[in-house]
Amino acid sequence: MPMPLLLVGLMIAIFLAAVLGLVAERISATAVSGFLTLWSEDPDIALAILTEVRLPRVVLGIMVGATLGLSGAALQGWLRNPLAEPGLIGASAAGALGAVVAFYFGLGALSQYAVPVGGVVGALAGLGVLMVMIGRDPSILTVILAGVAVTAFAGALTQLALNLAPSPYATLEVITWLMGSLANRSFEHVWLALPLTLIGWGLLAGTGRALDALTLGEDAARSMGINLVSLRWRIVFGVGFCVGAAVSVSGIIGFVGLVVPHLLRPLVGYVPSRMLPVSMLGGAALVLFSDVAVRYLSPGQELKLGVVTALIGAPFFLFLLIEVRRRGQ
Repeated sequence: MPMPLLLVGLMIAIFLAAVLGLVAERISATAVSGFLTLWSEDPDIALAILTEVRLPRVVLGIMVGATLGLSGAALQGWLRNPLAEPGLIGASAAGALGAVVAFYFGLGALSQYAVPVGGVVGALAGLGVLMVMIGRDPSILTVILAGVAVTAFAGALTQLALNLAPSPYATLEVITWLMGSLANRSFEHVWLALPLTLIGWGLLAGTGRALDALTLGEDAARSMGINLVSLRWRIVFGVGFCVGAAVSVSGIIGFVGLVVPHLLRPLVGYVPSRMLPVSMLGGAALVLFSDVAVRYLSPGQELKLGVVTALIGAPFFLFLLIEVRRRGQ
């Protein structure tokens, strides 16, 4: 498929999902007509609902989805592993731990910024531990093993905090947050996550040429003037910053960074540099449509977005494992 046509198609998909997310909490003719009636009768209330409740949710959906899609494409291109995804280097688990610590010590009751700030601090701390573990010039296997170790340790500490939570209500609140959701978010969350998100996007966006060269092998990439050490740090820091920021405001939303690159890779000729922008847009579209589905499929208590993406991603992950095994035989 021509690249411009694919990009336009993905942007149209994002626009449609954003409109659906803005129009109604429950996607139905009654809901749409009810909102239009409210707009005509009391435009101030309707505008407040639109700008203070629904618009931040849509903007965060775009930011989080774009982050996960871009990070997944960059990691799969760098590690040359079709099963790589943003949680691989421990940023998601460490960010979740930071937010859980804020919950555990009751900081969330003191300020609405405590949980997202805790998530960002946790992600950066996890990234720092990863850097210490892998040293100055690590191999790809070393990075993967260190990421697994950081993820496992952060997960263990999170479980410890849940086990020692002072009340069942605190435990329920933490578990609910860990499921991942964009509900009840405001523009304060957007502004908090935006700086690190932009830094991470900037670091990852400039890796396309190096990832293209890396498809020929590390020796060929070096002969083409690619600094593999610089590439490694750009990807690790880029993923750490933007994924940590995303986790800090949305909780853990899994499988987006795994599914999106695989769905779009055949459409761009398996070229890593082309994968970065299309995965970014594809991730945003998938998260927005999943969030719309969350509101549509749960007439009572709203499903958590992370649960929906896991239900989509887990069977896809199993399919990928079967395909990898079949090709290896």
